[in-house]
Amino acid sequence: MSRRVSLPAADDLFRPTSATAGPSAAASAPRTVSAVPDPAPDAADEQRRPSRRVRHDEKMTVYISSDELMDLEHARLTLRRHHGIAADRGRVVREAIALVLEEFEAHGDDSALVRRLREQ
Repeated sequence: MSRRVSLPAADDLFRPTSATAGPSAAASAPRTVSAVPDPAPDAADEQRRPSRRVRHDEKMTVYISSDELMDLEHARLTLRRHHGIAADRGRVVREAIALVLEEFEAHGDDSALVRRLREQ
């Protein structure tokens, strides 16, 4: 008996689910995949951010010190404990980058990013 795990092929995972869509229709029509679910009808007024992981197109590796990693993990745990926000470290970093770049676009030379980079 083999101890290897049998996994489904990509075709099995991404096959059309409607009965009307045959192989030719599936091959010709582009498929749209959304990582963010549509909002529930009762929450139409108030759109919430997705709490699950989102697939990203690009990857970037950043090296940080152990102290910076501890600060990031502390911030993540504080968000969870005191604010009820469950976010992974990547999401916290993406939000921080968005805030810094937004402030940089709004204030340019007077932004905190420019000031901190000039200090180094």
